[in-house]
Amino acid sequence: MIIALLIFVVVIVTVFSFVINSFNQIVILKNNVDKSFSNIDVILKQRNDEVPNLVNVVKATALYENTILKDLTALRSQYLKAEKTNDKIKIAEQMNSQMKSFFVTAENYPELKATQSFLALQMRLSDIENMIADRREYFNESVNLYNIRIGIFPDFIFAKLMNYKNMQMLTFSDAEVNYEEVKIN
Repeated sequence: MIIALLIFVVVIVTVFSFVINSFNQIVILKNNVDKSFSNIDVILKQRNDEVPNLVNVVKATALYENTILKDLTALRSQYLKAEKTNDKIKIAEQMNSQMKSFFVTAENYPELKATQSFLALQMRLSDIENMIADRREYFNESVNLYNIRIGIFPDFIFAKLMNYKNMQMLTFSDAEVNYEEVKIN
């Protein structure tokens, strides 16, 4: 009787430990995803802060009327208002595409490319894009581990109870993947 009771207690403690460990691992992974996006968010906000500087630098050229700048300004506003991570990710991906289009378009304006302020801003934005790319890799790895964990048995049960859902990775847009030839005037 004592052996049966002891076995029962060991089984209960083992199951309880397993449940607690699974729950804790999901919480850790979710917090890791949130932390890794917060690291990207800081840099995305820095990039968003550079959009008004970009607009000011190019005001003197005909490029200012370009819809790309208007789109960048609108995307900046949307990003600052967005509260959900997935919404911010979608806006950031659109902004990536628009920034690339802007700099390709700017190649056609030698008077703009020759200004020191534009060159400095272009260098700053290039550095920011590199930082985003570095952190995107870490974020996507965190999201991948989290999505796998909440999708496997029995952890998906706890994930459903905690209302955890799959997270969206930061991806490359078609514009980022496709090579566009640099044009020299």
